[in-house]
Amino acid sequence: MGTGDGDGDGGGGAVKRRGCSCTKEDFFPEESFKSWANYRQAFRETGMRLRDRVTARSLDQTELHEVRARSGHEMKRNLSWWDLIWFGIGAVIGAGIFVLTGQETNEDVGPAVVLSYVVSGISAMLSVFCYTEFAVEIPVAGGSFAYLRVELGDFMAFIAAGNILLEYVIGGAAVARSWTSYFATLLNHDPNDFRIHVSSLAKDYNLLDPIAVAVITIVCIVAILSTKGTSRFNYIASIIHVAVILFIIIAGLTKADSKNLKPFTPYGVRGIFKASAVLFFAYVGFDAVSTMAEETKNPAKDIPIGLVGSMTITTLAYCTLAITLCLMQPYKSIDVNAAFSVAFKKVGMDWAKYIVAFGALKGMTTVLLVSAVGQARYLTHIARTHMVPPWLAQVHSKTGTPINATIVMLCATAIVAFFTDLGILSQLLSISTLFIFMLVAVALLVRRYYVSGDTSNTNRNKFVVCIVLILASSIATATYWGLSKKGWIGYVVTVPIWFLSTLFLGLVVPQARAPKLWGVPMVPWLPSLSIAINIFLLGSIDGKSFMRFGIWTALLLKYYFFFGLHASYDTAMAEAASQPMKRLEEGKDEQDSGNGKAAEEAGKGEGQEKLLA
Repeated sequence: MGTGDGDGDGGGGAVKRRGCSCTKEDFFPEESFKSWANYRQAFRETGMRLRDRVTARSLDQTELHEVRARSGHEMKRNLSWWDLIWFGIGAVIGAGIFVLTGQETNEDVGPAVVLSYVVSGISAMLSVFCYTEFAVEIPVAGGSFAYLRVELGDFMAFIAAGNILLEYVIGGAAVARSWTSYFATLLNHDPNDFRIHVSSLAKDYNLLDPIAVAVITIVCIVAILSTKGTSRFNYIASIIHVAVILFIIIAGLTKADSKNLKPFTPYGVRGIFKASAVLFFAYVGFDAVSTMAEETKNPAKDIPIGLVGSMTITTLAYCTLAITLCLMQPYKSIDVNAAFSVAFKKVGMDWAKYIVAFGALKGMTTVLLVSAVGQARYLTHIARTHMVPPWLAQVHSKTGTPINATIVMLCATAIVAFFTDLGILSQLLSISTLFIFMLVAVALLVRRYYVSGDTSNTNRNKFVVCIVLILASSIATATYWGLSKKGWIGYVVTVPIWFLSTLFLGLVVPQARAPKLWGVPMVPWLPSLSIAINIFLLGSIDGKSFMRFGIWTALLLKYYFFFGLHASYDTAMAEAASQPMKRLEEGKDEQDSGNGKAAEEAGKGEGQEKLLA
């Protein structure tokens, strides 16, 4: 892949170079916001503009060059696969394993929590494969937002973008509140001793957490100084964290009692999947690694090793930690707040709880740090498309980091962490994450099987039918699971439909595009399975969380119709005025270009958008 170094314009014309500024032009530079008359005219055209944005799809090369150049300065390419593996471990192993394991084992699943981690791990690994192919082919800071913009269009990418940002804010807030809990344990205090109780606020929002805000503030300062420096701190802290995990496993197994594993599944199969949906929170964070693709030295090599390697290590660690905890104590005796610390105390190793609490704090600190890096890069790339103010896309000339985006995202995280209980945060986070991962899997199938101008109408129609049936059967299976506690007849219908749809797609519909450098194996089976598992886990989440998810999506749409739609439309039209708009996707010339760099260079200066045929 080309690095994009040089003048930073990506072949798309000169870009004004400057540091981070703060003027009206940085927030609303688009024609629609020049005057109230312009805005009224734009608003009257909402229907037409929405149709355009729903069908508009960005080119790979547009994301790699023209869009990236809008930040004014390049991010520094100084990360290797070693950095990415430790970023992945640092991003994932944190509050989920140390906090939610105890909660779910005690209340929902029992010793079978290890199976819940296996189910969540399989789902996460399938998503890792999908992310990896995209990150290698389109190594930009936008992560899944950029991938969806290329394959599913501007509008769907925006809906996903809003949930990506929600995922990061909630995830960071949850980890920050957990940080306070383990800090209290380290000092022999109850977590609420360090929180401020405000009786006038609603339950679940009335325990204010100033320590969480302080931790987020420190993390923000570190994240804006240097990505490479952040990486060094992360893998040193993560090495210490891994040492603590090994201590927990070895010391814990010396107090193991196999009788504690009986009964193994006290809550049945439903308990396993219910816990798995919540414990998916423990795997959230690996997608932050994909946002660092723009800063890797060799994306084709570094990203697959970094993502797949870190997720493999993480899954093995989670399963081993979970079974160790269950061997130490009967599941009903496991503490729901600080499970590992209390477990060591109850088996006569009171001193060990300090090591556990210290390790948990280390892990949660690195999770916050990697999350801060990842969420800022997501927001930066979204701002490059002008769906949010382009002021947030500015990259500082000296640090090479998106300072504005980092500060804004962490301020939002701090506000949520200050007020909101962990239980609410973990459920809502899982919905956003599973929804995004499902969309990325759909986008990967679209990328492989549909290229406008190359795919015939017949094959396109077959592909659309297969995708619809895969989604419909997955949704039906999840719905039946949620509504029917003991029934089984529905699965006899829904599961074969999913299987036959995937089989038909693999055997009858020809792939229109092959990956240039690294590809997901066993397509369409692995992406289709990822869709099915993610949707199924969504069906195990409580109704109130879906209500909150619906409210957030409604707020996103409101913002989009009043601001984001018009800003992104004006930006696309301005690009089209300076360069002829592409009416078709990149065709065989780019697909057969031999390697990623050649394709990238060939694509420089091409048009802004491609429209669905």
